[in-house]
Amino acid sequence: MPRVMRAIEIAEPGGPEMLRPTERPVPVPQPGEVLIRLAYAGVNRPDALQRAGSYAPPPQASDLPGLEGAGEVVALGEGVTGLKLGDPVCALLPGGGYADYVTAPAAHALPVPEGMGLKQAACLPETFFTVWSNVFMRGGLTAGERFLVHGGSSGIGTTAIQLASAFGARVFATAGTPAKCAACRALGADRAIDYRSEDFVDVLKAEGGADLILDMVGGDYLPRNVRALADEGRLVQIAFLQGPKVTLNFAHVMMRRLTITGSTLRPQSDLAKARIAAELREKVWPLLASGRVAPVMDSEFDLTEAARAHARMEQGAHIGKIVLKVA
Repeated sequence: MPRVMRAIEIAEPGGPEMLRPTERPVPVPQPGEVLIRLAYAGVNRPDALQRAGSYAPPPQASDLPGLEGAGEVVALGEGVTGLKLGDPVCALLPGGGYADYVTAPAAHALPVPEGMGLKQAACLPETFFTVWSNVFMRGGLTAGERFLVHGGSSGIGTTAIQLASAFGARVFATAGTPAKCAACRALGADRAIDYRSEDFVDVLKAEGGADLILDMVGGDYLPRNVRALADEGRLVQIAFLQGPKVTLNFAHVMMRRLTITGSTLRPQSDLAKARIAAELREKVWPLLASGRVAPVMDSEFDLTEAARAHARMEQGAHIGKIVLKVA
């Protein structure tokens, strides 16, 4: 085991150019943790927010970006059971994924689905933990309900479309180009809405309203989401790309018995994330093994090209996941 590893650090808050190669000591797994030699790491919007200085890592988490990855278990912390050296895993990370090695709670590491490579597996944890916990555990989506996801061509969106469709919902998705709308339909969306030329409120109201909306846009989408909901509908907020503050008439919420909720994944307790992992392994991993659901891959960059990967993500032209090749 080497003592030093390659890593990508945030030199100071700012743009993609602030991602700089460096060397760090190889981390040591603590009780209940595993050490993973990474092959690939997923790139996610929270990584860019951390780089920009607006999403600080939790206490005791690595300051390196990177919230998911896949590779081989190379060391076990005290008390770890159910995993052994050499196991191929993908893991939800508290940080530190832009590196050769990373530690993670063993309960947040899942086996690489049968028939899937490490490249695809690296793109599962952040999006699948987020979608499952918010759409199904928090949002309570059930078969036959009308589900709207904004940003349907993003990593979150492509995952949400597939899972909602697989579990029997009618899926609606917004996207910004005809090509992105076509990608949403190919993944299982019953209706893809080009937000540059159509009003998702009108579309959903004509269908009877959305029973559940998953939104990462915020801003002026918030009151529009409320109008697009069916009576007793639910809105789950997971990000605010257009800002968290808006004027909203809560009389509509009361009179139509609406629910507005939301969550962020990273600050949740290890136990909460372990519960999500257990549900994913039971209910979603069989769908991945069968090929019914799969991560949508956009592009691959070398670890040393992390700045280019962030620039690609922030340009907004990607469809699906961006990944860093570590080894």
